[in-house]
Amino acid sequence: MLEILILSFALSMDAFAVSIGLGIKNKGDVKILALKAGLFFGIFQALMPFIGYLGGIGLKEYIQGYDSIIAFVLLVIIGGKMIYEALNENVEEEITKISNKILLTLAIATSIDAMAAGFTLHLFDLNVYLSLFLIGFITFIISYIGVFVGSHGGEKYESKAEILGGVVLILIGFKILLF
Repeated sequence: MLEILILSFALSMDAFAVSIGLGIKNKGDVKILALKAGLFFGIFQALMPFIGYLGGIGLKEYIQGYDSIIAFVLLVIIGGKMIYEALNENVEEEITKISNKILLTLAIATSIDAMAAGFTLHLFDLNVYLSLFLIGFITFIISYIGVFVGSHGGEKYESKAEILGGVVLILIGFKILLF
């Protein structure tokens, strides 16, 4: 259970960083934006790992014996990508108006990594549906808080959150590989 909580927090760091950016850009009601961001990011962060999980089950017989190596590679790539993006890119700077369409696009973009991580869920001895709920719920809370952090001058936390999430995913990958 601890592993899924750590994975949930790590996966939510992308959404947290984007939520901070949304809070910085916010020109309207912070509470409404925080609720919308939490819902959009939380739902997609739960849905995408489920899709990845189903894909992992479909491929399980073909990758059996290599699944821990594949999980390691995926998590290192996802973690490395998060770190790279934190150091090089800021999508939120291009956003001028925060609409539901923008939130949907950002929710999908930030949850693609979660879909890849979903391929690794069958390696953990846990209830997948509870895990998906926790991933979505934790992302909801983290994203909700992120909007408030951003609206109160949280620029300094934006890239640090993504870097932390990336490092944690890489460490989870090493744990899967070595244990």
